[in-house]
Amino acid sequence: MAIEIKNNFGTIMITDDVIASVAGGATVSCYGIVGMASKNQVKDGITDILGKENYAKGIVVNRIDDSLTIDLHIIVMYGTKISAIANNVQTTVKYQIEKTLGVNIDAVNIHIQGIKVVNN
Repeated sequence: MAIEIKNNFGTIMITDDVIASVAGGATVSCYGIVGMASKNQVKDGITDILGKENYAKGIVVNRIDDSLTIDLHIIVMYGTKISAIANNVQTTVKYQIEKTLGVNIDAVNIHIQGIKVVNN
């Protein structure tokens, strides 16, 4: 499905994959995020860190009427405060999607799929 925006010049269609790509890029740019995880982790049984081209596999875009919510499945860095990271991701993703795509977000839900030790 796609979000349809009509203006004087025609119609703009924004697909869920575009929303997922913007959300994924904003997510991995936040401090404390190791990467995105598959939304099917329970079914897959392994926590793989998704590459840039696979962000949509870790993001679920839900639309009901005019309500848009995003579920992010992330892996965080060991030793960081998870609540602060999650709050930062929520505000960053909401801001980036609204600024980049002009689409209002009602909720950004965070699912912590794993914690990883990162050697610097």
